[in-house]
Amino acid sequence: MSNTESHNPLLSRLEELNAIGIALSSERDINRLLETILVAAMRITNADAGTLYLLEPDREELTFEIMRTNSLGKALGGTTGQPIPASVFPIQLYSKEGKPNHNMVVAHAALSGTSINIPDAYKAEGFDFAGTKGFDRKSGYRSTSVLAVPMRNHENEIIGVVQLINALDRNTGAIVAFSRQEQSLLESLSSQAAIALTNRRLIQQMEELFESFVSLINTAIDDKSPYTGGHCERVPTLTMMLADAVTRTTQGPLKDFVMTERDRYELKIA
Repeated sequence: MSNTESHNPLLSRLEELNAIGIALSSERDINRLLETILVAAMRITNADAGTLYLLEPDREELTFEIMRTNSLGKALGGTTGQPIPASVFPIQLYSKEGKPNHNMVVAHAALSGTSINIPDAYKAEGFDFAGTKGFDRKSGYRSTSVLAVPMRNHENEIIGVVQLINALDRNTGAIVAFSRQEQSLLESLSSQAAIALTNRRLIQQMEELFESFVSLINTAIDDKSPYTGGHCERVPTLTMMLADAVTRTTQGPLKDFVMTERDRYELKIA
């Protein structure tokens, strides 16, 4: 670490924030992207736990996507292979009567578009922390400081919320409140993350549209002749089987052959 970094930890974290932004813009897999967002948010704020929620506009609810608690060794969602349990229900933004849900911290963040920074959840007024306290009772955890920041994309739309729990003092490891600097850093990261996620979704939708178009053309070609029926469906299937077989090869001239997910996609489309 340079002298500048050692005397200015904020500058160091700003540089890390820039590096994170570059990483987010280059990530193609949405699950890995969501995981990268939450892990980066926890790292730059030195938070022990965090959850990333995505807003489902059609259903007006926030769904749990990624959850992490370092001190408990818990990691759900993303690339962990451990999905969010079905018992963890989405957070509704409105009641059945249409009343906005400002009792829940993350719902309030999504509805108001503002950050919520709470030093101690057990002393906070105006928010319902029953679920958090229930988790604490079952796990032996103690949720104290809370920071919830909405994810706002380039069109000024809220597409999710990042919630962090228990900021840790970088010197003593004691639980402390999230500072204004950490809140600002997370707000910057959340904006970058929202834009990266929106762009990735748009690209994915375009790819799915293109694949549907290709599939439609294939079906028309196959239906035109009984002799070539199924040909356009079989060729990519057989091609990918051959590609997988070559990738698994450990000897011969193709033993070093490797295909990335992007390579596989391009081959399938071709």
